[in-house]
Amino acid sequence: MSSLRLIDNTANPAPLGLLGFGMTTVLLNIHNAGYYELNTMILAMGIFYGGMAQIIAGIMEWKKNNTFGTTAFTSYGLFWLTLVGLLLMPSLGLGTATSKVAFAAYFFMWGLFTFVMFIGTLRINRALQVVFLTLTILFFLLAARDYFGSAAIGTLAGYEGIICGLSAIYAALAQVLNEVYKKVVLPLGPV
Repeated sequence: MSSLRLIDNTANPAPLGLLGFGMTTVLLNIHNAGYYELNTMILAMGIFYGGMAQIIAGIMEWKKNNTFGTTAFTSYGLFWLTLVGLLLMPSLGLGTATSKVAFAAYFFMWGLFTFVMFIGTLRINRALQVVFLTLTILFFLLAARDYFGSAAIGTLAGYEGIICGLSAIYAALAQVLNEVYKKVVLPLGPV
């Protein structure tokens, strides 16, 4: 009696999700660091690349039976969509603007979630550990900025967020290049 063996030969969705997250994070945090205003470029990236592309990557991770990837990409995709919603809904007459204290609670909860996800990365690789650790720090800095009303903390968060986003871009492109060249071109630091 022969046994049936299924082989998963679908593409790795992680680079798509990491690039959607990383590029959107860098662009938003250049704003947070004070280099340009909050504009439609950031909002569009938040909806389409940070939001929708990550949700698609999360669904693809589900198909690959990756609970961590599914949870991370789908959650952060929905983070971007909720953030854009919080910023745009009041101007559309859909509720009142979110207070700074409420934004602090929002970012704190995302920081708490991200810290727990960081613990999960301790079993994956060093590149993702950097992404999730810097993202945890970023969310807590953003919460502190809004809670204390500190422009200095906001600027610091901007620079820290740029580092976070660049680390996600590195992790994504390392996976793409390593797969294309079938060798380690850019190390991910396996655990």
